[in-house]
Amino acid sequence: MLARDRLNRVLALALPIIGGMTSQNILNLVDTAFVGRLGDAALAAVGLGGFANFMAIAFITGLSSGVQAIAARRKGEGNTQEMAVGLNGGLLLALGIGVPLSVILFFAAPFLFPLLNGDPAVVEVGVPYWQARLAGMIFVGMNFCFRGYWNGVNQSGYYMRTLLMMHALNIFFNYALIFGNFGFPEMGATGAGVGTSLALVFGTAYYFYLGLRHARPNGFLVGVPTSEQFSNMLKLAMPSSIQTFFFAAGLTAMYWIIGQVGTRELAAANVLVNIMLVCILPAIGLGLAAASLSGQALGAGDPMDAKSWGWDVAKVGFVFLVLLGVPMWAATEWVLSVFVTDAATIAVATLPLKMVGWCMAFDGVGLILMNALLGVGAAQVVMKVSIGLQWGLFLPVAWVVGPWLGGGLIAVWVAQFAYRALQAGVFGYLWQKADWKDIKV
Repeated sequence: MLARDRLNRVLALALPIIGGMTSQNILNLVDTAFVGRLGDAALAAVGLGGFANFMAIAFITGLSSGVQAIAARRKGEGNTQEMAVGLNGGLLLALGIGVPLSVILFFAAPFLFPLLNGDPAVVEVGVPYWQARLAGMIFVGMNFCFRGYWNGVNQSGYYMRTLLMMHALNIFFNYALIFGNFGFPEMGATGAGVGTSLALVFGTAYYFYLGLRHARPNGFLVGVPTSEQFSNMLKLAMPSSIQTFFFAAGLTAMYWIIGQVGTRELAAANVLVNIMLVCILPAIGLGLAAASLSGQALGAGDPMDAKSWGWDVAKVGFVFLVLLGVPMWAATEWVLSVFVTDAATIAVATLPLKMVGWCMAFDGVGLILMNALLGVGAAQVVMKVSIGLQWGLFLPVAWVVGPWLGGGLIAVWVAQFAYRALQAGVFGYLWQKADWKDIKV
C-alpha cells in the first residue's frame, strides 16, 4: 500500500503534467479537423509534416530531461540558488543547436519531404507546412527546457498553464490563417504550421515572464553556465535526444513493415497506435513525476527513498492503467467504431486492441521507470536499452513474423508487446539494482 502523503505528492505533481499532455492530443485533433476540410492531400501533407518535424526536433527535446534532472537534484540538495542553472544552459543550447539545424532543414525540406511521399499534390502542400513548423524549432527547444525545469522543482502547474494558453492561441491562429478569417491572409495548410509556430513564440515569451517572476532567486538568467555545466547538460540530454530520434524512426519502420502485410492492416495499426499513445499519457506524466521525486531524493542524499519513489509511482500508474485498459478488452468493437466504420478493418483491429487493454499497465510501468532513470541521470543506459531492443530485436522479429511468415498484424502486435514487456522488465531490473545512485548530476 502507498502512504497517503506520498500518494498526494505524486498526484499533485503528475496531474498537471497529464492535463497538459492531454490538452496536446485534443489540440492535434482540432488541427486535424481544421485541415481535414482542405482535402485528403492537405491532411496527408500535414500528417507527414508533423511526423517529419517530430524527428527533426528530437535533438533538442532531449534537453528537457537534462534540465529536469539537474533542477531536481539541486532542489533535493537544498541548493535553491542554482536550481535554474541547468535551465540557463538548456536555453543556450536550444539556441546553439536549434538555429543552425532549423536553417539547414528549412532549405533542405524541398529535397527531403518527397522521400516521405512521392505524390506531387502532397509534396506541394507538405513542404511549406514543414518549413513553417521548422521556423519554430528554437521555441520548441526552449519550451521543453522550461517544462523540464518546472517539473523538476515541483511546479508543474506553470507548465500546464502555459501549455493551455498556447493551445488556445494555436486554435485561434489556425482558424484565422488557414481560412483567412479576422483579416488574416488565407494560407491553407501552411497557415496551420505558421499558427503552431506563432503559438510557440507566445508560449516561450510567457515562460520567460514566469521565469523572471518565480525562478529569478534560483539563478534564472543570472550568469552563464560554466563549461563543466554545459558538458554535464549535454551528457544528460544527448542520449535522450538520440533515443527519441530512433524511437520515431522505429515507429516509421513499423508502419512500413505493417504496410507490407496490407493496406487494411496499416489502417488498423494507425488507429491502434493513436489509441495507445493517448491512453499511455498518464504513464508518461507519472514518469516525469517519478523523475523529479527520485532526483530530489537522490540530491538529498537518500538513495533508498529515491528507489522507493520510483516504485511508488509505478504502483499508482499500474492501477490507473489497469482501469483505463478495461474498455479496450471489455468493449473493443465499440471503442473501434468511434474511429473506424469499415467492418473488415474493425475485425482486423479487434484482437490487437484487446491486447492493448491487457498489456498497457505493464508497458506503463516500464515507461514510468524509464523516466525515473532519466531523472537520476542514467540517460545513457536508457538509450542503449531502448534502441537496442527496438532496432535489434523488435523490428527484425516483426518483419519475420509479419510479412515474411504471413502472421499478419496480430503477429506483429504480439512481437511488439513482447518487446515492450521485456523492456519494462529490464528497466525494472536496472531500477532495483540502483547502480544509478552514484551518478553525479
